[in-house]
Order: sequence, then structure tokens, then C-alpha cells
Amino acid sequence: NPQARGRVTEFDGFAQRYSKPGVPEAVAAYAALAEAHGLSPAQLALKFVYSRWFVASTIIGATSLAQLEENLNAWDAPWSEALEQAVADIRLRWFNPAP
Repeated sequence: NPQARGRVTEFDGFAQRYSKPGVPEAVAAYAALAEAHGLSPAQLALKFVYSRWFVASTIIGATSLAQLEENLNAWDAPWSEALEQAVADIRLRWFNPAP
């Protein structure tokens, strides 16, 4: 989208971490996990953050009412030990994705 602008397009080198080997596989694994649990990837990420005892607040980035609703619905999404373990497994497999 030629009109889409943001950190990735505006700051040279900002997105280097997104082009590392292993990133597409890690993203696909998290997206599949989210889908398997009836969540969007954004909801999975938010629910993960909500489950951390040390996080006092989160910042959500919604640019539409649909995104805001999606983000707000993450609060009530279930978080289980199985989901916690699945996230940990993905993180260990693709820790800071690189070769």
C-alpha cells in the first residue's frame, strides 16, 4: 500500500529484525497457534502480555474501530497452561529468529 507509512517505512533500518532468517516461520507458528485457540495474532500477543504478572499496563495500537474491538476483546480471552507452554515452545524454537 503506497499510503501505508509508519516506523518500518519511515526509519531506515528499523525493520532489520523482521528480515532475519526464521522470522517468517516464527510468525507463522504464532499465527497458527492463535488461530487454533480462536484468537487473532494481535489478541494472542496482548493476552500473553496480560498474563505477565510484572506488566502494569499495555499500550494498544488501533487505527480503526474494528482493531480497537479486537484488542479490547483480548482481555476476556482465555489463557491456559497449555497455551503458555505452546508459546514457550515456539519462543525456544525461534528465539530471536536468526540462522
